[in-house]
Amino acid sequence: MSSIHPLADVKSQHIGDGTRVWQFSVIFEGAMIGKNCNICAHTLIESNVVVGDNVTVKSGVYLWDGVRIEDDVFIGPNATFTNDLYPRSKVYPEKFIGCLIKKGASVGANATILPGIVIGERAVIGAGAVVTKDVPADVIVTGNPAVVIRHVDK
Repeated sequence: MSSIHPLADVKSQHIGDGTRVWQFSVIFEGAMIGKNCNICAHTLIESNVVVGDNVTVKSGVYLWDGVRIEDDVFIGPNATFTNDLYPRSKVYPEKFIGCLIKKGASVGANATILPGIVIGERAVIGAGAVVTKDVPADVIVTGNPAVVIRHVDK
């Protein structure tokens, strides 16, 4: 059974067993959240978002339409996901461009992930990194723009 704080606004019926949703979180109808996740306070998850099992989403994270997060992923506080290459007020694309965070990856605090990016399995995105291109599996990237600094120790 999931645990939803009374001060959270959860419209989705697709919240997995053992998932905790903390206060001031907003989860839109249709969002898919897996089992044993921790959705921290002050988060927002739109309708066309899929979050796998055992995922941690720290405070200040907004997951916009098109974002896909596989199992065992960590999303640090205030990490930013984008889904529109050319955003303009009141001008919407025909389809939003999501991103894919693969199994076991970690996204550090205040990192920015641009639309259409794929982050490979077990990759680590350093705090504050700006990810402008796909990240291979088992690497650590940092900087603006993010570059590979080394491989992940297995």
